[in-house]
Amino acid sequence: MAVQTDGSRFGASARETLKRGVSSLGAFGRAVRDSAHDLAVPVNGSFAGLRALSRRLRLYDLLTFGPLLRFLTRTLQRRIILANTIGLAILLGGIFYLSQYHAWLIDAKRDSLRAQGEIIAAAIAANASVETGRIVLDPDRLPDIDGAKSPFRDDGFAALQLSIAPERVTPILRKLVPATDTRARVYAHDGTLIADTAQLLSRGQVARSEPAAGDRVKVKSNWTKFLAWLMRGDLPVYREIGAANGTVYPEVRMALSGSTTPMLLVNEKGEQIVSLAVPIQYRKAVQGVLLLSTRPGEIDEVLSEERNVIIALALTAFAATLLASFLLARTIAGPMRRLSEVAENVSRNIKARDELPELAHRADEVGQMAAAFREMTASLYRRIEASEHFAQDVAHELKNPLTAARSTAEALAYAKSTEQQQELVRQIQGELKRLNKLITDVSNASRLDAELALQETEPVDMREILHGVSDVFRDNLGGGTRRIVLEIAEQSQYPAAYVVRGHEARLGRVVTNLLDNAISFSPENGVVMVRARRVGPEIEIVVEDDGPGIPADKLEDIFKRFYSDRPQTDSTVGKNSGLGLSISREIVNAYGGRIWASNRMYRPNGAAAWQDDQAELRNRRMPGVAGACFTVRLPAADAAPSKGAPLLARRH
Repeated sequence: MAVQTDGSRFGASARETLKRGVSSLGAFGRAVRDSAHDLAVPVNGSFAGLRALSRRLRLYDLLTFGPLLRFLTRTLQRRIILANTIGLAILLGGIFYLSQYHAWLIDAKRDSLRAQGEIIAAAIAANASVETGRIVLDPDRLPDIDGAKSPFRDDGFAALQLSIAPERVTPILRKLVPATDTRARVYAHDGTLIADTAQLLSRGQVARSEPAAGDRVKVKSNWTKFLAWLMRGDLPVYREIGAANGTVYPEVRMALSGSTTPMLLVNEKGEQIVSLAVPIQYRKAVQGVLLLSTRPGEIDEVLSEERNVIIALALTAFAATLLASFLLARTIAGPMRRLSEVAENVSRNIKARDELPELAHRADEVGQMAAAFREMTASLYRRIEASEHFAQDVAHELKNPLTAARSTAEALAYAKSTEQQQELVRQIQGELKRLNKLITDVSNASRLDAELALQETEPVDMREILHGVSDVFRDNLGGGTRRIVLEIAEQSQYPAAYVVRGHEARLGRVVTNLLDNAISFSPENGVVMVRARRVGPEIEIVVEDDGPGIPADKLEDIFKRFYSDRPQTDSTVGKNSGLGLSISREIVNAYGGRIWASNRMYRPNGAAAWQDDQAELRNRRMPGVAGACFTVRLPAADAAPSKGAPLLARRH
């Protein structure tokens, strides 16, 4: 029972949470709430409710075009085309939307009707006489309008009983209202219709019935019908009243009060009409109203023609956009796709390095990316080859002390005296120490790249490192004849003359390796000179020894891993791993510096110290060479381009 109570409580809580979260999703929200109701069952039935909810979520994903959106945005080419077409669609949609308001066309029609109405009303008032409250018009006093066509006929109205005879109104309308799309109606001051150009025909014309719907030019599309439906709520609806009292029209009522107000109307078919009522005044008294209106559909026809031009331009722009997007996608996505395919092929077949596409002819970002991709791939291959060579060198270097230790151990069984056995044991211990040192150096070298890439740089004063390392070596030398001399030039013009950005332990390792190498080659009574000075934006550290020097063809080889060039008579032979100088160069390069080796030439003034009476030294020294010289240059902190950046960003 306790389990069911907790399950019911959990189901009720989950149901309420889901109800609040999906309340705004309409029908889908109701479906989810139905699924949430399933969660009200005990714990044993909760999983069924969750499965039902999961199925309905998948249905919602289909209904909201999730798969379609993922299909359209799956590739870069589709994204480019979609982005360009969406922008164009929004622009064209805005043009279509704004074209429906056509304020400029409405204003032009209103101004035209106002000008016509004022002229016609003034002419009617100027040629009218008042007789017992009615308007009598004299058509002979009306001015002729050149080029005016007469769409009226003065017969057929004899049976009408109007205050003004139709035969007098007809000639006036013939002269003042040309055969245009404008409809003119004249109302008396009481709203009675006096004349309507829609019911008058000119002499000799045959009455024409309204053309059938199929004969008229169809200017209304589904789009215009939709817009007309939207605008019906904003525009007054025009209804034809025939010969009924004109005061039904609000513009006529306003004109009878002496004001002229144009109106935009829409008929039941959704066609727009501009209507304008002008008062006919005689001696400042309104005697009638002239109502002018455009033909229904006239504005829509003009807009339809304009819209057809916009549609043609839109289709042309859409086609041009698709073509440009496709070409742009091909120039961007095509090479990237080929690079991706080649990368996958290279990952499956390590020997496919020559299949990378050559895009050096492109000077844009794609060409730069392809060049960087090729350089990165070449660098990876170099790194792979270096790793393979390093593994081979490590295996070879590890075999040497192991082989020597095994041979010595085998010889131990044949030792006849205790002294011989102890000597062999000391040799075995020496080889094991050498092996241990080699393993330590290999481990440090293998971790060096990762540590340099991850460590953050910090200000380091090289003077402190030089003093500290030199003191350690002096203590190790003890009372020996070899000496270490440190000279640091004063640089008062620089506030932090010897400060670099790096890591103290790594920079100390560089100085330690250089001093250790120099001391190992220095003879008895030899001097190791360490000099430091500021050279422009760089700090220069020079380590000189009194050793035999370095052959000219080996000045670069000495920085290779496991390289060692010591004669068999040297007491230090076999005790060095050959990794010190290689590690030093990697550290210096990582900090944006340089390191190189050279030979210190002999100076007759005796500044170089060595023992000429040592045959070994005389035999090893090259002519004119007084010793080896290692130079390190590091960028000073006050000249460094960045501060605190990871070392990987500045690796060369």
